[in-house]
Amino acid sequence: MTNASISNQPHRAMWLIWFLLFAGLPALVARWEARAPAADAARAALVQQARLKRPTTAAPVVQPVELYALDSNQARAFNEAVPFSRLPNPAARPFVFAGSEADLARATDCLAAAQLYEAGDDAVGERAVAQVVLNRVRHPAFPKTVCGVVFQGQERSTGCQFTFTCDGALARTPGQATWDRAREIARAALAGKVFKPVGYATHYHTDWVVPYWSGSLDKIAAVGTHLFFRWRGWWGTPPAFRLARESIEPMIPRIARLSIAHQQGIGGLPAILLPENGDALAALTAKPQEAIGEESLGRIMGGVRLIAIAPGAKSFLVELSKAAAPESWPMMAQTFCAGRPECRIMAWRAGSAPAGFPLSGDQMESMSFAYIHNAGTGLQRALWNCQQNPRENKAECMRQRVPVEQVNVPPPLTGVRRKERLETVKIVPTAPVTGNSE
Repeated sequence: MTNASISNQPHRAMWLIWFLLFAGLPALVARWEARAPAADAARAALVQQARLKRPTTAAPVVQPVELYALDSNQARAFNEAVPFSRLPNPAARPFVFAGSEADLARATDCLAAAQLYEAGDDAVGERAVAQVVLNRVRHPAFPKTVCGVVFQGQERSTGCQFTFTCDGALARTPGQATWDRAREIARAALAGKVFKPVGYATHYHTDWVVPYWSGSLDKIAAVGTHLFFRWRGWWGTPPAFRLARESIEPMIPRIARLSIAHQQGIGGLPAILLPENGDALAALTAKPQEAIGEESLGRIMGGVRLIAIAPGAKSFLVELSKAAAPESWPMMAQTFCAGRPECRIMAWRAGSAPAGFPLSGDQMESMSFAYIHNAGTGLQRALWNCQQNPRENKAECMRQRVPVEQVNVPPPLTGVRRKERLETVKIVPTAPVTGNSE
């Protein structure tokens, strides 16, 4: 071995070290990670630990939905090339709605609308959409109510977070069975049922489009043709989903024709379904142009009993439940009349309702509550029998019949001729006086 060869050995050794560091080592590490699940788990644990430190910056800004100009085949190829995240995908914690029955009814129907119009009549897809909505409710980047999340950006033709709220899809009316299934799924989700596969996803899109935001989020799941994403870093980890939420749900007039809970009631009160078999009461009037069958008469629905229907199916005699408070009667009437162009409710307390039409004066007088509704003119009015249930606002009282007092008239005098008011009196001229005298 020559001195020259000896002197070159350190240089060759250094060259080999530098080559391994800058060229070969990353490739070797990558291959090792791909073949070693234990290494993946250790790496994921370290990354997850680092992500648990809350950043000092504000929550991410929610971007409007804008798409790259790709045809469906190009978009599918692009989406397929994006790998799924190798980090853990824990299931979300159960979401249990806390609020009044009216707020729960509104939240249920907002969630059901999002599920149905976004995923179609597909139970698995609807559950995935519901989970994303509830994940957003818990995240500080989004509104704090279910309806607020679903209809975020609805006032803009572009920029809505759920496209069905601004692309005209709400003009389509779902079938009753389809809508009922969506509401059932929504009720379960709001009662704590979790759809585990999508974890803490806050975004999704179909595989035939590519939104601008997709490159900045982690792809974590696929359900049918939908791909689900969460934010990278701390904002996509479970600790970020603990923001206190509001229980007062806004009313959304745009789904009022689907949801009684989103119809405006008397005096600003929401026309919500009553807790006692309210769905059956709403179903009774689901087809306003068709007469209600005789088999429905006498059935107990929503705390009231239908007694009789006037010809034309516009006026209804109803017996009120003993347990129903007078303040709840307008909501009962609104629920009963939902979807009818014209509707009149005449209601009596239990035990005092007439058997049917026609009504006597005494029966009209004993009526406890009345409601009239005309969709064409916008008229909605509720009136109470204030002798039975006093009201502070006297304009809410029915007009009662006032009995005519008997006036004691003295008997006519006997032997005296009564002069009629318009009696005609004939005047006879007197004879002229002459000048002769005796």
